Amino acid sequence: MAAMVAEQRELGRLSALAVYRRMAGAGRMERRRRGAPLPAGRKRAKARPRRGRAGGGGSESKAPPPAAPPSRVELPVEVPLEAPVEAPVEAPVDPRPEATAAGPDAKPRGGPKAMPGGPRPAGEDGGGVSGLLRRLARLEDSRQRAAELFRWLLAPVAPAEFLGRHWERAPLLLRRGDPGYYAGLFSTADFDAALQGGEVHFGTHLDVTSYAEGVRETHNPSGRALPAVVWDFYQNGCSLRLLCPQAFSPTVWHFLSILQEQFGSMAGANTYLTPPGTQGFAPHYDDIEAFVLQLEGKKHWRVYRPRTDAEVLPQFSSTNLTQAELGEPVLETVLEAGDLLYFPRGFIHQGDCLPDAHSLHITVSSYQRNSWGDFLEKLLPAALQMALEEDVDYRRGLPMDYLQYMGVANCDTVDARRTAFVEKVQSLIKKLVDYAPIDAAVDQRAKSFLHDCLPPVLTQSEKAQSVYGFPARWQDGGPCNVDILITKDTEVRLLRHGIVRLCNEEAGVMLYYTTENSRVYHKEEPKFLELDPEYTDSIEFLLSSYPNHVSVANLPCETLEEKISLATLLFEKGILTTKKPLAKI
Repeated sequence: MAAMVAEQRELGRLSALAVYRRMAGAGRMERRRRGAPLPAGRKRAKARPRRGRAGGGGSESKAPPPAAPPSRVELPVEVPLEAPVEAPVEAPVDPRPEATAAGPDAKPRGGPKAMPGGPRPAGEDGGGVSGLLRRLARLEDSRQRAAELFRWLLAPVAPAEFLGRHWERAPLLLRRGDPGYYAGLFSTADFDAALQGGEVHFGTHLDVTSYAEGVRETHNPSGRALPAVVWDFYQNGCSLRLLCPQAFSPTVWHFLSILQEQFGSMAGANTYLTPPGTQGFAPHYDDIEAFVLQLEGKKHWRVYRPRTDAEVLPQFSSTNLTQAELGEPVLETVLEAGDLLYFPRGFIHQGDCLPDAHSLHITVSSYQRNSWGDFLEKLLPAALQMALEEDVDYRRGLPMDYLQYMGVANCDTVDARRTAFVEKVQSLIKKLVDYAPIDAAVDQRAKSFLHDCLPPVLTQSEKAQSVYGFPARWQDGGPCNVDILITKDTEVRLLRHGIVRLCNEEAGVMLYYTTENSRVYHKEEPKFLELDPEYTDSIEFLLSSYPNHVSVANLPCETLEEKISLATLLFEKGILTTKKPLAKI
């Protein structure tokens, strides 16, 4: 190592990239990361001495398999940016007055210069994403908040038009002509602040990447991603991918926690910072619906149709592709700050920076493994198990001689026994529908979604009306303000509509919830309360009453004691809020 350092000093400045390539080998290829979950903790909430048990359970999610290494290819022929392509509809500029003009003005150490200026005011809430989130906070219904955020994301295209013409079908390009549209969401200053916090680790949270002369590489050292090392990589032409920015940015966390309720599927994000004149990733397609929000600078994008029917809406992401495999793009454009590019899963894409500007964008993603096929993977085994238990036809033995006339070797044989065998299989499959526990399978999908969810972000008023704002503390030698005094007259409601799900399971009735989830994907195990079956009606009553408050006395439990006990339990888990704070600070 000392000899290598001395050699580098003789040649000039010693860079982090040079050290990495010497230690790891210049030919080291990437195993592309797709947000593999961190190991789940083994925490369980303790049961209270009342009717209701809290716990955590379920198995850990498996990380997706690594992709194959890329191949070396020739550099593509440069295509003029204005070359005619079969492009999707381009929406007009957003005319709304609350759109902002500029972003953060902080400058990260060693990194690219952040956008100058600040957000323009848009009424009393201000502009940009921060003002948007303040406006959304005034909406009582979390479903309405999610719908309005989705509308803002797609503006000026109406959500119904987007879902009818583009969702899972075709890319959408929105040129807004407003560099500050996303102001406050995430910036190079926020990127640097995450590094300065000292909790970013290479590989777990940050990937250092490059793509040149057809070769895709990842240059991750081990350990913490210290600013001096990270920005040195950047200055030497490497792209930086921050995985899970919601773990470091409260604003990204707030943004995604609202949007996930619109999709009914996990909403995730990565941020990408690319130096001028470079490309960080090889062409590939993903297994998610992707919304690219250009935050700073600009980036040249090329998007290509799926090459085969098998690549339309794929279950898994591709390996790195070569330029020779791509064909002609259906869309080629340069995204500038404030613009949006959407493309469905299966659409191949690549982005490179122009020589005169860096690029910072955030990709918001959803709908990973959220297809009809994924649903049937849960439903059909359950249906077959139920059919085996309830219908003797599924338990009858196969014909003794079926091996003689069935199988690939006999597939072209004309035999009445083959016809009868196939018809029997078709009959059993058709009858299987009668045993399919469709609602139970949906609940299991919802249970998985709640485990994926980010925890909710509370407004100041919500915090004051929840357990998170309860003024219990140590004072004058002992705890004070500890008792949670919920009475029959206390008015309560769910914190959010989408934070709970009732599931009837073999072990009993479980209420899964998201309020104790982590901002890091699957860092915590699924959180649930085991409830007595007679509490089911009360949970359904709270769901149907939302967003209105209801008095505890109106909960459909048998006794007042049970009503207060259930309301107190749900309040302590952050699931319920009260109309008025229970105690004054």
